[in-house]
Amino acid sequence: MTNAGTDLFGIALNELGNVLARVDESRIDSACAMLAGARKIAVYGCGREALQVKGFAMRLYHLGLPVSVVGDMTTPPLGSGDVFLVSSGPGETSTVLTLMQIAREAGATILLLTAQGESSAARLADLSLLIPAQTMANDQGSEKTSVLPMGSVFEGALFVLFEVMVLKLRDLTGQSPETMRARHANME
Repeated sequence: MTNAGTDLFGIALNELGNVLARVDESRIDSACAMLAGARKIAVYGCGREALQVKGFAMRLYHLGLPVSVVGDMTTPPLGSGDVFLVSSGPGETSTVLTLMQIAREAGATILLLTAQGESSAARLADLSLLIPAQTMANDQGSEKTSVLPMGSVFEGALFVLFEVMVLKLRDLTGQSPETMRARHANME
């Protein structure tokens, strides 16, 4: 049993590495510049993607960036100069498409993280970060490419991608690990 588990870890980590190696670094840099220059940032994701997006929002806050999570009561309205960061692995989630349209009509810039570069969401976005991973859109039959279930490889790739983006944003914003740490919650 132990060897089988170890093999599964190796396979899963290899899958994540292969996905992340195919993400366009110049687009990551463009996304980081977009976030660093935003007047306000609002983030959104559905399901397990939402967990990754909320974790990234926390780090954006630690960086001193003006971020909120759509759905929280304290989320301000978006407008010109603002960025709506949204994750939709399959790229066809109805809630995501509706929120993207609202953000577009308000004048915000839309940054999308998706596995489907030809999706409806990708067509609405100002900038898409393509994460070429299995999602619930292609997790069955001959399209299945991951040992992990459903959209897990996409969600795992989001976590690692967001952490690398935090490092890039830390440099862009001139923050130190100490200033980030000073913004960490003390009410835990």
